[in-house]
Amino acid sequence: MTNLTDRLVALLDAEDASYRLLHHAPTRTSEESARVRGTPLRQGAKALVFRADGKPILVVIPADRRVDSRAVKRALAIKDLRFISPDDLKELTGLDPGAVPPFGRLLGFPTYADEDLLGEPEISFNAGDRGVSVIMPADEYQRIERPVAGRFSLSPS
Repeated sequence: MTNLTDRLVALLDAEDASYRLLHHAPTRTSEESARVRGTPLRQGAKALVFRADGKPILVVIPADRRVDSRAVKRALAIKDLRFISPDDLKELTGLDPGAVPPFGRLLGFPTYADEDLLGEPEISFNAGDRGVSVIMPADEYQRIERPVAGRFSLSPS
């Protein structure tokens, strides 16, 4: 497990959170992750790191959706929104794409979460490593992370 995984588990334990930690073969896609976890794809918390007017932010959307860049820009009143490159992600967080958990506070980033994901009974996500996942109640995630909620994704097609 990565240092971030340990920090995430320590945070969840300190907050007396209800969660399950799963160790599994590393996954590359949201679909693979949902299969190995045995969870619906829509409950996957896809954590995306962007530069918003030059500053890193974390946007968390359901794994079966794509980010709505216009909605993010409008909601946050920003002009320039760009996905962070894999190299910049590694340099900034020490993580590979797909390993970022939806806890921006652990990375020093503000967190914005899609309302539809927060409305799910549970969410699941990679926990700092593509071979480690957490499944937890969405309300527990909200209580601990306190993300800014909004409509940040495009409806699934």
